[in-house]
Amino acid sequence: MGFFKGFSSGSVMFPSQMPVTAPKSNKNEERDGQGGTADTDNNTDSNNNNSNQTENNKDKKKNLSKRAPRQVTDIPGLPANGRMGYPIASGPNDDTGDRLLIKCLQYIPPKTGFDANIDVFTANRDGTVKGVPVKKGDVLKYEPNNLKLSNVGSSDRLKNASPIYYIELPIPQDVTDSNVVTWGDDRANIFQLAGVAVASKLALGRVKDFRDAFNALSKQGVGDTFGGVDEVTKNAIVSSIAGEAINQLGGNVRPNSVLGRSAGIALNSNLELLFSGATLRTFPFSINFSPRNREEGEMVKLIIRALKSSSAVKRRTNKGQGGIFLGAPDVFELRYLKDGGDHPFLPNIKHCALTGMSVNYTNAGTYATYSDGTPVSMRMDLTFKELNPVYFEDYENMDADGGVGF
Repeated sequence: MGFFKGFSSGSVMFPSQMPVTAPKSNKNEERDGQGGTADTDNNTDSNNNNSNQTENNKDKKKNLSKRAPRQVTDIPGLPANGRMGYPIASGPNDDTGDRLLIKCLQYIPPKTGFDANIDVFTANRDGTVKGVPVKKGDVLKYEPNNLKLSNVGSSDRLKNASPIYYIELPIPQDVTDSNVVTWGDDRANIFQLAGVAVASKLALGRVKDFRDAFNALSKQGVGDTFGGVDEVTKNAIVSSIAGEAINQLGGNVRPNSVLGRSAGIALNSNLELLFSGATLRTFPFSINFSPRNREEGEMVKLIIRALKSSSAVKRRTNKGQGGIFLGAPDVFELRYLKDGGDHPFLPNIKHCALTGMSVNYTNAGTYATYSDGTPVSMRMDLTFKELNPVYFEDYENMDADGGVGF
């Protein structure tokens, strides 16, 4: 065992099977006999090209870094402080206590993968391993150590993100939430369950070969496999298995049809409702705008512009239809407020994407505008969808007076 550096018992992977770094060759020494001057010139040109390419890469990185962080100035006309609201309060008495806060954030993708430390086993001297020659330092095996699953959703990664802008609106008239979990009907008859059991044993090595699996479902083994069945039922089961075999040959024979004709029975489908997964909640909002003055009309225009811009896909370039990839739109954090703080009753909402937006500029039933062209009445419909499902653990960190929860 002293031949291997850090080697532990187990299977050995030989150098031919592993990615081993090839020894570096001194190309300049090989070329000296063939004309070192020409090679030196070529190397100089190559270095110049590499330096130019490096500068170009730096410029590209600078451009990307300028484009990466989203700022309120990316949307023309928005207030420098990024704060917008409707209606505009003309005094303390006009500031209503219950509001809907919409906070715009730059999207951060989820982080999912496996983290592990890789132990590298190398030979500490020249020799052979199972007849294969190895040299000192050759990689013999890679072994993962301390393997961990990293699964952080977008909503978790956005908790401390800096907002691009804020919008405060009156709480809509229709405030609802709907928590849905996916359950579905599931059926599995005895043959399907037996097949899974035999396949599991075969995979674990408890069944020697497929002949043992076949014998377990033959007429002789049916009594042992299903236990407590009479001769008529045993024959019916074997006939049903034969029907399945015929199906594999292109026939159309149902097991229940065979059982019904031969013994007047049917397979128990073991119908049961089983959990199949989580769902994402959707929140529709309808906001009515009736600007009372020019300033309020301008604010409504900026709110609509900001939401339209943030819900749009990013082209990531100023040329044509974009590059190879498209950038994700911005996402939003929604909060119900009362007197400046979180609402003590209404539900919490996780980070959302704005999946739909429509504006009716003739909400009064006819086209009517002020002298500056601002519509008299508008209706904005927004549809938000959460980025991550709601889990039981989300309630564990809530305060006792934290409202109804999610």
